[in-house]
Amino acid sequence: MKRMHLRSMGFYAQNVLRSVVRQQSSGCGDSKTNTKGLVVGLYQKEDAKSDPKLTPTAQKIDGRTSGKLAQLICETKLDGRLGRGRVFNGVDPEFNSVAVVGLGIEGIAFNELEMLDEGMENVRIAAGIGARSLQNEGVGSIFLDGMDYAEQAAEGSSLAVWRFPDNLAVKNAPNIAKVNLFDSPDVDGWTRGIFKADAQNLARRLSDAPANCMTPTMFAQATVDALCPCGINVEVRTMDWIEQQRLTAFLMIAKGSCEPPVMLELSYCGAAPEEKPILFVGKGITFNSGAINLRPCKGMDEYRGSMSAAAACVGMMRACAALSLPINVTCVIPLCENMPSGMSCKPGDVVRLLNGKTMAIRDLDRAGVVVLSDALLYGQTTYNPRLVVDVATLETGVKKAFGGGATGVFSNSHYIWKQFQRAGSLTGDRVWRLPLWQYYRRQVTDELGYDLSNDGRGIASSCLSAAILHELVPCADWVHLDTRGTGLLTKYGLIAYLTAKRMTGRPTRTLIQFLYQMACPDMK
Repeated sequence: MKRMHLRSMGFYAQNVLRSVVRQQSSGCGDSKTNTKGLVVGLYQKEDAKSDPKLTPTAQKIDGRTSGKLAQLICETKLDGRLGRGRVFNGVDPEFNSVAVVGLGIEGIAFNELEMLDEGMENVRIAAGIGARSLQNEGVGSIFLDGMDYAEQAAEGSSLAVWRFPDNLAVKNAPNIAKVNLFDSPDVDGWTRGIFKADAQNLARRLSDAPANCMTPTMFAQATVDALCPCGINVEVRTMDWIEQQRLTAFLMIAKGSCEPPVMLELSYCGAAPEEKPILFVGKGITFNSGAINLRPCKGMDEYRGSMSAAAACVGMMRACAALSLPINVTCVIPLCENMPSGMSCKPGDVVRLLNGKTMAIRDLDRAGVVVLSDALLYGQTTYNPRLVVDVATLETGVKKAFGGGATGVFSNSHYIWKQFQRAGSLTGDRVWRLPLWQYYRRQVTDELGYDLSNDGRGIASSCLSAAILHELVPCADWVHLDTRGTGLLTKYGLIAYLTAKRMTGRPTRTLIQFLYQMACPDMK
């Protein structure tokens, strides 16, 4: 009889990579790339006298193994605490490896204090930890228990197994396992989760690419390759067109680099053509060195992700098409590099925007609002949208305030803010509102020689940048998402189903969920 053996599962919890204790027996080969694995859930025991409870799917596996799974859980003292688990090998005849992962307390739902649906997030965490542990064991095909939330299980597992393989030799390419739903009727929910996770993984791939492999032109080509097969219209505007449109603020930043700037216009039409679209504007600085106001050399490579907001918008657009959302969405993405050279904009230079106002560019390190300004104005005059959403990795203020815990939101519409808040609570990628007061407006407009400055006065950098952008959206409902803390490298407060020290692709799923709520307001 084949001897059973187990391997303990490594996992992240509270920023600590728990030690991996492995117990092996003979008779197991090292290569498992063609093997099948299963992830099942275990609910935390309610009190000291009770036992942890298997999910219905796990109970079926335990039944067909004559109670061996429950026996191993008891012997290894698994208690169902969130993220704690083990990988058991040789337990089930169909699956070479079975990962049992803690789901926390059964029946947990929305936590108002955390502004998070903890039941959904716990499933993402458990599915991600289980899938990644099996992938690390070399399992090539992973099946997952739906754990009552098939959509969230798909998100967590797909995000966890994804890797960035583009710059590795073929022999060193990582094993990226395939994830599949097991023993659950919610195939539609699983498919939605896969679409959302694939969109975020696309954003991760674009934003994690080295700057020399993702120039404005290369980003535009990657966008065409990703979106045109989905039926999304992609217009690539080059330097001549940008000059003809007199997008001079955009050109003031772009001219410091030898890489030509590009303006992308993406259009998805899921509703009647006469229906006004929602306009997204994504900051697309493919490398932000700070130009003449040069940023510190240490850690500068992270700013290849200064176009992560644009990447999130591209991923969002692909998910819109995949989900066939009944809504019209347009996206304008200005792409350029912010580099020092003899052609660079100089601190104090003044530029006239499309709306006739002048802006002083006093700090080249804060080029984001300058690049976004003409794109925002152009998008409003061209598409006459019902709502304007701009997404950007702008200022360190929001990063210092929230870390990686939430994306900063500024809005002139309470209804739109509540929609984003709800979307973040459902996706686990939360947002939090920050003030958009006249106090900050005065600090960016009270100037004698020009109408606006790109840095304002004072240290509330995120609030000042939002105040500048608000000046450029005088009438429409508008929301600004500052992703400086969430859209770049994962450093602090690691989310279990994302990868340490890689780009996050956030807040792609929150944008998708927001559009779903706007397109289907009656759906709960």
